[in-house]
Amino acid sequence: MSSRIEITKSTGTYSDNLQKLKQVLSESDAVVIGAGAGLSTSAGFVYSGKRFIQYFSDFGNRYGFSDMYSGGFYPYQTQNAFWAYWSRYIWVNRYMDAPKPVYMDLLSLVKDKDYFVITTNVDHCFQKAGFDKKRLFYTQGDYGLFQCSVPCHQKTYENEDSIRAMVLSQGWVIETDNRLSVPEGFAPAMTVPSDLLPVCPVCGKPLTMNLRSDDRFVEDDGWHEAAEWYSDFLRRHSGKILYLELGVGYNTPGIIKYPFWGMTAREPDSVYACINYGDAVCPSAIKDRSICLDGDIGTVLTDLLKDS
Repeated sequence: MSSRIEITKSTGTYSDNLQKLKQVLSESDAVVIGAGAGLSTSAGFVYSGKRFIQYFSDFGNRYGFSDMYSGGFYPYQTQNAFWAYWSRYIWVNRYMDAPKPVYMDLLSLVKDKDYFVITTNVDHCFQKAGFDKKRLFYTQGDYGLFQCSVPCHQKTYENEDSIRAMVLSQGWVIETDNRLSVPEGFAPAMTVPSDLLPVCPVCGKPLTMNLRSDDRFVEDDGWHEAAEWYSDFLRRHSGKILYLELGVGYNTPGIIKYPFWGMTAREPDSVYACINYGDAVCPSAIKDRSICLDGDIGTVLTDLLKDS
């Protein structure tokens, strides 16, 4: 689709575009936030480097990968090893707080506006930062939910207690702020006991993460309710709407990016804003009602909050 749309890169100076976005934020009747992986990356949820070494160097050394994402696709020979990896992964990317206050800064910008969030992120950062649950639509799932791997039924299950037990069984210590630590010189186990493996309470097959990867993804009642909240928000609003896209790439552009472009084109009083490091673009057809800021999202949000 993108090859059939003429797009343009960010124009104007950073300072000018920042001031334009400040003004649009103050004048808009409603803000629709579309958030992708770049937002969490800006908040410090990176899958390689220091965070990987701190929590997964043992897995990396044994299995030969160097980032969390690759480790998630490794063909572990046992469910015990699989869940040793994934319990750590879920804990550090769902139950631990993001290292930087980017989500809280975003909330500070929109908390007094009529807003709604649609996101492909699955790390729960919006709710942890204080966003209203009824203004959130997680389209691709949630690290904090299990579902049947078959699936034999359309229901999800909260997994914090199960994940906590698997993490603790490896020898990790969970601090009061949910950070993980280990005693000096201690090597965490890379397996979990079989009695901790999550199984479906209906059919007895293994449970898995509620993450959209194929047609087995479970869209439970909560997912459909959030989808209706989003649809209702869009139906109820017209006029000066800001479609604010943050860190959205081209893995699933049909969820946020392309719809935002289309709605801006159809609604003459709306504005499209894109904040994306290295890829802040808009269609030429809506260039006159677009604001593109090429930079780190956290830095841009901090600058927007100054003197606001």
